[in-house]
Amino acid sequence: MVEDNRKNLENNKTHSEDKELEIDEKNETSKEITVDEKLKETEEKLLRSLAEIENQRRRFEKEIKDAFDFGSFNFAKEILAALDNLQRAKEAIKNDESLKTNKDLDKFLENIIIIEKDLLSIFEKNRIKKIDTKNKKFDPNLHQAMSEVEDEKAETGTILQEIQAGYMLGERLLRPALVGVAKKSEEKKWVKKQI
Repeated sequence: MVEDNRKNLENNKTHSEDKELEIDEKNETSKEITVDEKLKETEEKLLRSLAEIENQRRRFEKEIKDAFDFGSFNFAKEILAALDNLQRAKEAIKNDESLKTNKDLDKFLENIIIIEKDLLSIFEKNRIKKIDTKNKKFDPNLHQAMSEVEDEKAETGTILQEIQAGYMLGERLLRPALVGVAKKSEEKKWVKKQI
């Protein structure tokens, strides 16, 4: 019986050693998988970080380009007021009856016109262009309607008058053109509805 117990103990010991070896092998396998998984995870993090860095570089490049292209945006907007005032002064002088008798008026107007042309030339060099409104269709992206003018000859929505010039800085709207837009008279519409 003692011998049987000894054999059982040896068998149990051998069996438990086998199980320990099996468990150790599984742990080593799971450690290998874990290392592989960690490597993949680290690689994915690295790729995400590189992509994020590249996106940020592109954003910075765009911001720098915009700063060069549109850094003068506020200044250009402010200088338009000076041009408007110069043009208003020119018109006021031309239309003033008491100044029309002054013999030096033409010289003065010539100088104002020269200054106006110089300003417009500087605008062109800096990609500031006047928005063309003559006989154009109203575009809310470029124009701001200030009034509607009844006109049976013009198509509805056509610009008939420019109240204040609009300007673009490159492809960006600097100031919308203030315009008067054509509309059909209400009586005609009413008559058409009745028929």
